Amino acid sequence: MKGLAITSKGIEDTAGAEIKELVNAKCKTEESCVVFDFRKFEDLCLLCYKSQSVDRIVYLIDEFKFHNFHEEFEKFLDKADFGDWIKKYKNFKVECLRVGKHDFKSVDAETQFAKFTLKKYKKYGPKFNLKEYDIIFFIYIVNDKCYFGIDFAGFELNKRLYKIFLHPGSLRGTIAYALIRESGFQKKESMLDPFSRDGVVVIESAFYSNDFPVNYFKKDKFAFLKLDLGIDYEKFFKNLDKKIPKKPKCEIYSFDHLFKYVDFSKKNAKIAGVDKEINFSRTELEWLDIKFKKEVVDRIITNLPNSKNANLDKIYHEFFYQADYILKKEGRIAVISVIPDFLKKHAEKHNFVVDKEKDVWSGEQKLRFVIFKKKSI
Repeated sequence: MKGLAITSKGIEDTAGAEIKELVNAKCKTEESCVVFDFRKFEDLCLLCYKSQSVDRIVYLIDEFKFHNFHEEFEKFLDKADFGDWIKKYKNFKVECLRVGKHDFKSVDAETQFAKFTLKKYKKYGPKFNLKEYDIIFFIYIVNDKCYFGIDFAGFELNKRLYKIFLHPGSLRGTIAYALIRESGFQKKESMLDPFSRDGVVVIESAFYSNDFPVNYFKKDKFAFLKLDLGIDYEKFFKNLDKKIPKKPKCEIYSFDHLFKYVDFSKKNAKIAGVDKEINFSRTELEWLDIKFKKEVVDRIITNLPNSKNANLDKIYHEFFYQADYILKKEGRIAVISVIPDFLKKHAEKHNFVVDKEKDVWSGEQKLRFVIFKKKSI
């Protein structure tokens, strides 16, 4: 059987690595998604519950490339094998998500699917119902590629329940998680975010390092709960929750120079259920060398300020000056930036060199991950 993990453009490799870690699946990364093999439906349920890098988890029924979507879509559906699902779950909903430019809208694809299904499987008495449905069919279109299957989550997995107190420049949880993994952060290491804002980076770090399910408080929301897959869902969740360690594995530091954002981070972390795994403090950049001894921090992972109203030269100079003191020799700095050239200019002044970098997209916004290491002397 095949699954489809929908993710942000640029973090497909991170998603593939995470899926392999969680369910030991063979993965193939494609644009804005990952196609993977799985052995049992519990694997898809587990990914819905724990994956930090994906937007959707779909049981993939089939896929095809097209030139004229409307002409080829019905032929594709006629060959696709989903009649048994309609027979078993008569009340259905359909959703379509598109990436790229097309001469049709998502609602057009949804309408075409609904009309086709009602007509072809009329003998089963199916009903298209947006409110009271048993199953969600999902159409994912990326440029000229169409993926079709069953949505197991039923909601956008990239939307975090804990994001209540927000900073204007708040990151998506999936993007923050990808930055954490790109930094090379390991579960028993120390990490610092000196510009924690609303706490997304440190919260995602705490989820990862403590094996805490990102959707721990959404157990009753999943679409797969309506599917009769031979799974004892209560036992399924209970067995996964037993694996959450009782003691933190690493040291996570959430600093900000404003009390307001320290408070935001604390409150969001408490909602997420990981506040006890994070050390919060109102700390100015200039105080980092007082807070930490020389070369004790494994990773510094952050989203540096980029507002034209701020004195960016001063902030970036101080950031790399302090990082040079507190970061271990083999440590890494991971920054997400919309001004990467400016960032790299200041890093070079303090003997940091680029270890790796990549572009990622948060919706339509292009961002750059830049990972720095200390220059060998």
